[in-house]
Amino acid sequence: MEATLSQQHGGATLDQRIDRMHARDRAGLVIFIAVLWCTMLFALFSVWSYISIPAIRVILSVACALVLAFNTAAIVAMLRHYVEDKHFIYGLDIKHLDEMRRRRT
Repeated sequence: MEATLSQQHGGATLDQRIDRMHARDRAGLVIFIAVLWCTMLFALFSVWSYISIPAIRVILSVACALVLAFNTAAIVAMLRHYVEDKHFIYGLDIKHLDEMRRRRT
């Protein structure tokens, strides 16, 4: 992979391509988290009026909060891992994408 660090593809260096791929993934994950929160809260408030037992409301609220907290924490941890290993993760992807392009031509 060291030999490909200095190679250019379409005017962009490998580091620039890695940074662009990482930025796209980061943006996608942030959007996913926002959609997840909106969906879960919408579902919670949509069924809220149909639940007449207060204990069930508490259980449902706690379960929703736990799902949101654990999913958000997992995605944040994944983003941190991607930052630490982005050259390995995305460098390998770019290498395979470039090879596929070469084979098509």
